[in-house]
Amino acid sequence: MPRHLVLVLGDQLNRNTAALDGFDPQADLVWMAEVAEESTQVWSHKARIVTFLAAMRHFRDDLLAEGIPVDYRELTAAPTAGEPDSLAAALRASLTRLGKAGQGPERLICAEPGEWRVRQALEAVAADLNLPLEIRTDRHFFTTVAEFADHAAGRKQLRLEYFYRPLRERFAILMDEGDPAGGQWNYDADNRGSFGKTGPGDLPPPQRFPPDTVTEAVIALVEARFATHPGRLADFDWPVTPQDAQAALRDFVGHRLNNFGTYQDAIWTGEPWLYHSRLAAAMNLKLLDPRDVVAAAEDAYRAGDAPLPAVEGFIRQILGWREYVRGIYWHLMPEYAQRNALGADRPLPEFFWTAETEMNCLRDALGQTLNHGYAHHIQRLMVTGLYAMLFGVTPEEVHRWYLAVYVDAVEWVELPNTIGMSQFADGGVMASKPYCATGAYLDRMSNACKGCRYKPKVAQGPDACPFTTLYWDFLARHETLLKKNPRMTMQLKNLSRKDADDLREIRRQADRLRNSG
Repeated sequence: MPRHLVLVLGDQLNRNTAALDGFDPQADLVWMAEVAEESTQVWSHKARIVTFLAAMRHFRDDLLAEGIPVDYRELTAAPTAGEPDSLAAALRASLTRLGKAGQGPERLICAEPGEWRVRQALEAVAADLNLPLEIRTDRHFFTTVAEFADHAAGRKQLRLEYFYRPLRERFAILMDEGDPAGGQWNYDADNRGSFGKTGPGDLPPPQRFPPDTVTEAVIALVEARFATHPGRLADFDWPVTPQDAQAALRDFVGHRLNNFGTYQDAIWTGEPWLYHSRLAAAMNLKLLDPRDVVAAAEDAYRAGDAPLPAVEGFIRQILGWREYVRGIYWHLMPEYAQRNALGADRPLPEFFWTAETEMNCLRDALGQTLNHGYAHHIQRLMVTGLYAMLFGVTPEEVHRWYLAVYVDAVEWVELPNTIGMSQFADGGVMASKPYCATGAYLDRMSNACKGCRYKPKVAQGPDACPFTTLYWDFLARHETLLKKNPRMTMQLKNLSRKDADDLREIRRQADRLRNSG
């Protein structure tokens, strides 16, 4: 009879997880399960499914090689009779089987699940079977859920900067004798460069990780069982082991970090990776420790191999933003997922699943998303996310789309970024104002507008950029609400200067765009 059944979830693949503290191979058992629901509760991208399953199987194999016993349930190429349809059902089935064999555990142990739904499901199974469930603090992160709750207590606003700076001090990251390196905390103003007319030039391609036999078997499974899901796997090359993840980190720091800061907000069509790291998926599955990532970036700065604005901008994403959104998620769930401050009620346009649109910027961002399961943060915020907000898509639909199509999407990080940052559906909890802009922003930050049939500065008529039309309509529709926000004063002043007849036509054109999908 196992003393403890240690539950290891698909995004908890770190060997130093608290769940394995005190593990006795002679008395305890690790439990892992692949279940279809985790790939079908949203219409998950094939590359996302492969990344999770391949990483899980490699982790299982590493544990077995260490002499750690694992009870592991694999998916098959086709559903089998009696197959559990959810993580909770799989756990219940395993506990029933172990119990019948006289091997029922005394206790269940796991690290904190990253998703509210999963935590609730595990707690329900344990309660139904009258088994103790010990949930241990997830020490993958720099901070804890409780620490964020303490930070949030009594605050009218939860802003990244007031959370990020104390962490820099606490962990002595980019600090010089008690002061921030370089004399300032934040170099965001230096992180907004565009490539200009000449483009990015020769880009250092990210290191690829061709599938091994384990990953090839998962690819075959996914192609068979999830054939109708979006995405393609012919060029699958994501890191799915800790060794791969460390190599990806070294590759980024050595070849792209130095230009990450300047060009992190820039877009160039046909170039999905640019100077971005591609490390989020490995961190979110916990193949890569964020402390290693932050230390490697700071070491590059200290060695003179990367400029401070690039390093600070990158570290801010990890030590700051990543910890901050996790805190928001657990502080405000489950109610947070239902927020809809702007009253958006439109369905997601069908072309988000096909990339069949005449808008160059969206066709490029959606095309690379559907092919690779990837788009960098500005493509998500200021192309796909901006369009969805201006269009008025129901925030929950936007959230489910992002969770489905990106390899690095796990709910604790994706949902706040979508509900709060991208769609302003939380009414300003995360962002101090809606991130709304016309096509002129995209023209400034990318080459997508060149050759597009739409003109970014035109708001009405056959050549009008849909982003620009919908932008002015967005301001007009939400003028009463936005007047309460001092950061929207200039944009609303510009709205007030619009000729009344022009604005009426813009709003009619916006309605036609929505009705055409």
